[in-house]
Amino acid sequence: MRPDGALHIVSVSIGSTTRDKTVEAEFGGRKVLIERRGTNGDLKAARELMAQLDGKVDAFGMGGTDLYLFAAGRRYTLADSARIASGAKQTPVLDGSGLKRTLEPAAIERLAASGELDLRGKKVLLVSAVDRFGMAEAIAAHTDQFVFGDMMFSMGINYPIRSMKTLARLAKLLLPVICHVPFKYLYPIGEKQNEITPKYRQWYDWADVIAGDFLFIRRFLPLPEGLPLAGKAVLTNTTTAEDVELLRERGLSTLVTTTPVFDGRSFGTNVLEAVLTALAGSRERLSEQAMLQQLEEWGWTPSVTRLETPQ
Repeated sequence: MRPDGALHIVSVSIGSTTRDKTVEAEFGGRKVLIERRGTNGDLKAARELMAQLDGKVDAFGMGGTDLYLFAAGRRYTLADSARIASGAKQTPVLDGSGLKRTLEPAAIERLAASGELDLRGKKVLLVSAVDRFGMAEAIAAHTDQFVFGDMMFSMGINYPIRSMKTLARLAKLLLPVICHVPFKYLYPIGEKQNEITPKYRQWYDWADVIAGDFLFIRRFLPLPEGLPLAGKAVLTNTTTAEDVELLRERGLSTLVTTTPVFDGRSFGTNVLEAVLTALAGSRERLSEQAMLQQLEEWGWTPSVTRLETPQ
């Protein structure tokens, strides 16, 4: 806690420092200073930063990676992420995986009820489902026209997943092994996050809604010529002002972020978990329902931005 009584949250990310951000916000009448600090893909530096700030801040978010993956009723721990988190002995470390399991399905239900984004009858590309199993289940409950892109976007294997049964089977088979693979082989970290290599254009073209982790969405975005995202929606979070402009250049019609936007930036669920944990004065992860209930009491709602097509 700072001398002025504000809580201090630091999201330690293995992502690029170009996405760093500091904002002051208010939650339930309490001031909170939120910082995002990247380490440009250096896992050792991320661990050392947590060790350096341990006991000096109220909670850590873990950004750029998950500590846990929940899939088909099981929890898996990512080895690289566990090594980073071991730098904190006193301050709690939250990766957002628990909140994602309730917040994102709730967002889909709320968007459908309001009519702002109803997935019924829509074709949905979820770029990675094993890190968003709750979102995958919610999508499958609203439409039977969906593709999960885990094998393509994470592993480079052109195999679209078209059923929850297949996703669960692959998760049980592959996750015990994948969790011990160096994270850099599965997900863009550091400066790799700034690279765009157009790929899988047929799936971007096919989908009405592109959902999931933004850096995965960004990684293979089509070139802007011809406005390839015209008429489409993106459902994600952790977008910066630069990301919004990138999507606008490609003609995107609607951007929906499941987490609140502060000063032009939507932070990840790891930040929200860290805020909720610090406000509760807890060193342990809060229950998923308790976190969702608190956010709803604060008036949480998904952020919907209608983008103008560039001339």
